[in-house]
Amino acid sequence: MMSGTVSSWILSSARNSIVLQGKGRLYSICIPNRNKIKWKLVFSKTRLYPAGSCSLDNTFSLKKAFRHTSTEEEHFSFQLSPSQINDILRAGELSHKVLDLNGKHANSVLRFESNQLASNTPIEDRRSAATCLQTKGMMFGVFDGHAGSACAQAVSERLLHYIAVSLMSRQTLEEIELAVECMKPVLPILQWHKHPNDVEYREITSQYFENLRVYWQHLLDLDTEPGFSLEEAMICAFKRLDSDISLEVQAPQENELMRNIALQVAFSGATACVAHVDGVHLHVANTGDCRAILGVCEEDGTWSTLPLTRDHNAFDEFEIRRLKREHPRSEEKTLFVNDRLLGILMPSRAFGDVQLKWSKELQHSILENSCDLEALNIYQYVPPNYHTPPYLTAEPEVTYHKLRSKDKFLVIASDGLWEMLSNEKVVKLVAGQLTEHHVQKPQLAFEKPVNLGYMHSLLLQRKNRGIASLDQNIATHLIRHAIGSNEYGEVDQEKLAAMLTLPEDLARMYRDDITVTVVYFNSETIENYYRNNE
Repeated sequence: MMSGTVSSWILSSARNSIVLQGKGRLYSICIPNRNKIKWKLVFSKTRLYPAGSCSLDNTFSLKKAFRHTSTEEEHFSFQLSPSQINDILRAGELSHKVLDLNGKHANSVLRFESNQLASNTPIEDRRSAATCLQTKGMMFGVFDGHAGSACAQAVSERLLHYIAVSLMSRQTLEEIELAVECMKPVLPILQWHKHPNDVEYREITSQYFENLRVYWQHLLDLDTEPGFSLEEAMICAFKRLDSDISLEVQAPQENELMRNIALQVAFSGATACVAHVDGVHLHVANTGDCRAILGVCEEDGTWSTLPLTRDHNAFDEFEIRRLKREHPRSEEKTLFVNDRLLGILMPSRAFGDVQLKWSKELQHSILENSCDLEALNIYQYVPPNYHTPPYLTAEPEVTYHKLRSKDKFLVIASDGLWEMLSNEKVVKLVAGQLTEHHVQKPQLAFEKPVNLGYMHSLLLQRKNRGIASLDQNIATHLIRHAIGSNEYGEVDQEKLAAMLTLPEDLARMYRDDITVTVVYFNSETIENYYRNNE
């Protein structure tokens, strides 16, 4: 059993929480003591589809087997073996090494490693990774959904395509359009790097493709060459996809399943952070409160952190000023209430969330003609002081960075990670893991002759360095520390077990869904670029 300290921490929290179920959300009033009352709004964990249609509940089902369904003290047991903990933490691992045809690294991206851990059921985070086939570069995205996973799911499937199309030459777009017109195979746009459990909206793929086609036809109509810069392409792609999400739910739709998916996508929301890497050119587009940072190894061997995004929320002065500029002075005091946009949403930029973008009249007209909204977990709710929409935008901020040989890795993650670990701590953990992998084999080399004393010494070294339980996937290593670290920054196995076995209605109060992608750069390729371009 776990220690009394951690168990009492969990159980006292459970006993001092009043959870009210209503209107598709969990409103939890946490009362740590009699003198403090803290309100916390947590979006509910709902099914993506109505009964009778396909479901995402099988995603990462392994983790659910160990989770409790009751917060009664006598039902709690936090016992998990190390192998069970590893099974849960490693279920969503994804890694990919980048090689050229000769088997040598020629790309500035050496490899990437990614993982996810759910708090919500099903998980509301999504991730994407793909190689651009018609243009240069690789793209990596992390998407943090709220009020369900529908919007994050749609954005994860579609956004990288919109960016890739925005970057294509006029000739390539014309070739693709001609192929579609002649009903010939279309040139592949992306090579996806997916986890076996990654899901997609197969029922609506054809509609998504048709709307993507309308977008590239629009680009052809612009009659501009050579087209967008990378920054312009990313901004245009973000805004166009969000516009399509809004228009798709307004269009007449006879197919009920497709209509329901369009409703759920538009009335849920998602933040997004996407990186595009082409040689030494790194662009990061961010909408909301996902985050991207660089790990930099200085000449003296020390590590530093370079943030590439700003969190778009009530704590960012630039966002506050932006929103004040966009709305009348009479609304200054009501734009952010309790550190939330209109008292509702933490991020101040997001896809979907049409409740904060459409007029009251448009919302009413769309919802009054839709059947069984409650089954879809959609409710008509207009927040107080809703006078001059839109209050929310999906337009990203784009950061450009020219990679240097000392830039070793990029970390993109949903806010579930950053709520637990600082930028500096994340870089320290990744850097430490790099060092461990680099020195691991030489330090374990046997000397001859081998005696029991020498073997005992080696085992102690191995135990102290934690090599026996070293995560091969760095994203798993970060998640393990995010939810299991104690006040000394060390992983506490008992706390880790407790955090992984919390009941579903309690887990969200202590941790969010976590999605992490770490991209390692090839320093040799980057050095060669500068050598050849001096």
